[in-house]
Amino acid sequence: MSESSLFSSYDLGSITLANRLVMAPLTRNRAGAGLVPTDLMAEYYGQRASAGLIITEASQVSRQGQGYQDTPGIYTDAQVAGWRTVTDAVHAKGGKIYLQLWHVGRVSHVDLQENGAAPVAPSAIRAETKTVVNNGFVDVSEPRALGLDEIPGIVDDFRRGAANAIAAGFDGVEVHGANGYLLDQFAKDGANHRTDAYGGSIANRARLMIAVTAAVADAVGPARTGIRLSPVSPANGIATSDPQPLFDHIVEQLDALGIAYIHVVEGATGGPRDAAPFDYAALRSRFRGAYIANNGFDQTFAEAHLADGKADLIAFGRPFIANPDLVERMKTGAPLAQVDPQTLYGGGARGYTDYPVAAATQESAA
Repeated sequence: MSESSLFSSYDLGSITLANRLVMAPLTRNRAGAGLVPTDLMAEYYGQRASAGLIITEASQVSRQGQGYQDTPGIYTDAQVAGWRTVTDAVHAKGGKIYLQLWHVGRVSHVDLQENGAAPVAPSAIRAETKTVVNNGFVDVSEPRALGLDEIPGIVDDFRRGAANAIAAGFDGVEVHGANGYLLDQFAKDGANHRTDAYGGSIANRARLMIAVTAAVADAVGPARTGIRLSPVSPANGIATSDPQPLFDHIVEQLDALGIAYIHVVEGATGGPRDAAPFDYAALRSRFRGAYIANNGFDQTFAEAHLADGKADLIAFGRPFIANPDLVERMKTGAPLAQVDPQTLYGGGARGYTDYPVAAATQESAA
């Protein structure tokens, strides 16, 4: 590939992306009453529509699936209508946008659950992590193990969430199978001690992730379906004894579904890329769709990754928060603004929609 490959178009499933830069899903905790997306959220995503693809912050597929304060949902009519304002804002500027679907599983708190119920998980093993409740960070609650008869309902929640996303105008959906949330919990033996059809062997532990993805692909079409994976990330206290054979199997099964892409966190989420040994090329070789690489990329590293054939698209997280015009800044070599960490989670426009574009910054300095 040429040096400009990051800015070349790419056919992803049923859509064509203007460039290879993907805005990664970024939790910002700014949903309104009823966990409905707001006009401020529409402004935020619209500002970043020059990304080849926006993948939204994760959105719970049910009340039970919520794990953090003020995260948006995709299970009520009001939420669907709120997300429609977001997709309209992005499409008005020529952008493409997928909704990320999640169920957090054990990464939740009783204060977020209906009637103060315990969060659910593959096994009753508490995660060593914190969540955001009542405007502060707290330890997550002790979960209960899902009953075998409850698992089909989880699959149906993802199916409904995917259909709702398309009704809201999204170009597609991404299943959140990463970062220690429910599907990742089932897949990894550090969190899954089940002895039924969803525990024990690699095939059994992968079963829910594959079933959910198949249901989503059935609901909206494989060409509009992607999934996020994090084979070795310790995010939210997750661990597994067998990441390589586990994820080789998972990706082979995903490939058989014909979905549009896999979005892979290479290394520890938001941390070192060499957190644990893993052969990401093995995943890429097992999958015929697009491979989105994520974690710790700057422009130089992204260009090299594409040139070496290690990925088709590159996801950027925090750079898109502070640089709504990230694509243009990279094209022109303009310096990148830095994130204000105090405004990442919750709040209003400050640190959300008030990051200026490079041209405005240059004008104010003149």
